[in-house]
Amino acid sequence: MLLVKLGGSVITDKSRLRTARPSVLKRLAREVSATKEQIILVHGAGSFGHILAKRYRLHEGYRDESQLRGVSEVQRDVRRLNLMVDDALLGAGLNPMPIPPSLVVRFVDGRLHDIETRPFIQCLGLRMTPVTFGDVVFDSERRFGICSGDDLIGLLHGYFPASKTILVTDVDGVFTSDPKKKGRRELLREVRIGDMGRLNLSVRAGKDVTGGIEGKLRKMFKVMESGDEFWILNGLVPGRLSDAIKGKRFIGTRVVA
Repeated sequence: MLLVKLGGSVITDKSRLRTARPSVLKRLAREVSATKEQIILVHGAGSFGHILAKRYRLHEGYRDESQLRGVSEVQRDVRRLNLMVDDALLGAGLNPMPIPPSLVVRFVDGRLHDIETRPFIQCLGLRMTPVTFGDVVFDSERRFGICSGDDLIGLLHGYFPASKTILVTDVDGVFTSDPKKKGRRELLREVRIGDMGRLNLSVRAGKDVTGGIEGKLRKMFKVMESGDEFWILNGLVPGRLSDAIKGKRFIGTRVVA
C-alpha cells in the first residue's frame, strides 16, 4: 500500500483564490495510477482553502459569528477541488471514493485527535482509492478548526502499514533554508529529527495556515516509529512521483525516524 499526499502548492496556485492547475493534476493522477499497489490519497486545499481560512481566521477556532460564512465558503471550495482531483483520478483509470474529513475526523483544542478508519478500510476492500483532503472540521473545544492534509497523512500513516509514504510538494525536498528566498542553501537527501535544529524552516509569509515545511516534518516525526520513513519530492517536475512509486532513483528528501 502507498500513502500519497498531493500538496495544495502543487495542484493549485496558492497565490490566486480558487485557482487549480488542471494539467499538473491530470499528470500526477497518471503517475499515481502507474502502480498495482493500493493507494490512499490525500490532497491539500491550496488556494481553495488557505486564503479564505486565513481571512476568516478559521485556524484560531470560533471567535464570532462572522466566521461562519467562512466555514461554509471553505467547505464548499475544498469540495470543488476534491471533485477536480476525483475527475483526474477517474481519467487515469482509478476508482476514487471521497471521504470528507468533517465526517470522520475529531479535533480537540486545535489538534487532530482521532479518525474513523472504517470508510478507508471499506474502500480498500473494494479495491477503490480512498481520497481525503484538507478541510474545516468540528472541534470539541474551539467549535471548529482546520484539518490539513499533513494532519491527515500523518495520522493515516499510523493506522495503515504503507510500503511508502510520499509527500508531493512544489520544491525538490527539504533544504537547509527556504529554497524560494535568495541565499545559499543545500538540498538534504536525508533528514532525521536531530537535524531540525540546524535548519532554517520558518514558515514563509503568505497564505499557508497549516505550518509549511516545518509543520510537515514535525507532524510526521510525531507519528513515526523506529524504521519508518517517508519521502518529500517536487510534483511540478514530471516523472518524480512515478519514479518514487516505482522505486527508481529520483531527486528528493528521505525523512527517517
